[in-house]
Amino acid sequence: MGLKKKGARSARAGVANMSIAETMNTSYVPSEEEAFMNERQREYFRKKLLDWKEDILKESRETLANLQNDSENHPDIADRASSETDRAIELRSRDRQRKLISKIDAALARIDDGTYGYCEETGEPISIKRLDARPIATLSIEAQERHERNERVHRDD
Repeated sequence: MGLKKKGARSARAGVANMSIAETMNTSYVPSEEEAFMNERQREYFRKKLLDWKEDILKESRETLANLQNDSENHPDIADRASSETDRAIELRSRDRQRKLISKIDAALARIDDGTYGYCEETGEPISIKRLDARPIATLSIEAQERHERNERVHRDD
């Protein structure tokens, strides 16, 4: 019995001494009850952004390999047209993802300089739920809605 208590105590001590990075491997989810953009939240979002970027880069490498392998010459004109359309769609998608990577890099830079999570327009904190759903968000929901309304008004002119 004494061994069980000692083992349990050392296990609890291990949890208490876990680093932020080790904590991120658990099921931590930031909440509105915590201090906004504390170290744990910043590390959570940094990991989320880096994982997202790595997934995009992996997909890009796979796409490049597929495009190189699929560069065969189709004798049938319909097959060739279909292949070219698929290729154009894939390249357009990769371009959008390239732009997304630059937004991810900008978000990582904001984490480093301490401005991540704050609305660029109002300076107010962006909700944790919004950041969790869209970690590259730079505007609060209210500011984003205003921006979209103004965009619609000017587009109609």
